[in-house]
Amino acid sequence: MNLADILKWSASISSMVAVFPVTLDLGRHVKGWRFLPFIGSSICCIGGAPMTGDAPPWAGRLVPFRIDPFGGDRHLTRKRKPRDSD
Repeated sequence: MNLADILKWSASISSMVAVFPVTLDLGRHVKGWRFLPFIGSSICCIGGAPMTGDAPPWAGRLVPFRIDPFGGDRHLTRKRKPRDSD
């Protein structure tokens, strides 16, 4: 297994790990931490895909790589507005 394969597998596995807090609905703070594996996944994909000439995965991870830090910040540092009761 070469470096490109390791990076691409790491990208896939970290994406799978990041999905669990959302699926299990463990709360806003826990969901905020899921952005770290997503960012790691993007870094691995952006690093590994060009090594093997896989342009679509590499290009497809650039946008999430730029957006995920803002989502993590929103979930971890900002308080949710209280809902009005009907």
